[in-house]
Amino acid sequence: MGDLGGGPPSLRAGDRVAVVAPSYPAEPERLERGCAVLRSFGLEVMVGKHALDRAPSGLAYLAGSDDERAADLQAAWCDPAISAVFCARGGYGAARVLDHLDWETMARAAPKLFHGSSDITALHIAFAQRLGVPTSFGPMVVSTLADGEPETIAYLREALFGTDITVRGTGTLRGGRARGTLTGGNLALLTSLLGTPHAPEPATGRIAFIEDVNEAPYRVDRMLTQLLQAGWFEGVAGIVLGTWIGCGDLEAVFADRLVPIGVPILAGVPVGHGPGQRTIRLGADVELDADARVLGPGTGGGAEGPSHPGEETP
Repeated sequence: MGDLGGGPPSLRAGDRVAVVAPSYPAEPERLERGCAVLRSFGLEVMVGKHALDRAPSGLAYLAGSDDERAADLQAAWCDPAISAVFCARGGYGAARVLDHLDWETMARAAPKLFHGSSDITALHIAFAQRLGVPTSFGPMVVSTLADGEPETIAYLREALFGTDITVRGTGTLRGGRARGTLTGGNLALLTSLLGTPHAPEPATGRIAFIEDVNEAPYRVDRMLTQLLQAGWFEGVAGIVLGTWIGCGDLEAVFADRLVPIGVPILAGVPVGHGPGQRTIRLGADVELDADARVLGPGTGGGAEGPSHPGEETP
């Protein structure tokens, strides 16, 4: 396993990786198909003890109790033989494990790649703030890799094995360029953490990435308003909008809530949900060129404010 300049460590063929379920339980057949994809990358795969469990409390949407899910995650993170921890799927439950992890013990473990998306946003935020490590946000073992979609698998392999990834969007809501550390994740999870001990730090000087799935426009408006009123967008350098599958037409919502912030905004980046997903590195330095519709690896040196902002384009 090697270091990837500001991003999470990259993998090498032969590395041992763990698949854990901090949220929903995994379905056995889909778990095996997803793990087979990881093995096709030349990785040795082990599965967390409780990945297929159901919570004893009767909450069938949780993969075991909060303590059990946390124990699987912590054991994998602290095992020096494990080079990466993959989350099986999202759904709900990741935020519940935050109070059950021994963060001091985890901080003493050597950093490694941590990968997941959607509900796993709660853990991305906590890993950044409590462990100070960058993380990998992209398609998960059961929810996406099991589908065998070639494009998504190819993109993930590039990201895992150390290629500097450039992702392209489909629209510019406000032109300009900016650079900074990439932060954010799933919109619903970011807002759900506000007011808790695990609340996300403001995106000041950073590039904010957000995405969501199956949320009506008024709900997206409400969550963006909550983040705005909480000061999360205070001093943000730029904004990247991922996928919004099942969310309807959000053009007016984004124009009303985000464009007035006055920073470059790139839309239509294929990260979050749906086919053809790319993988991005939260906590890594990135450069955003909203005019060229590109988000790429940064050169470091801190944040840069928007430059030559253009007019809105379709």
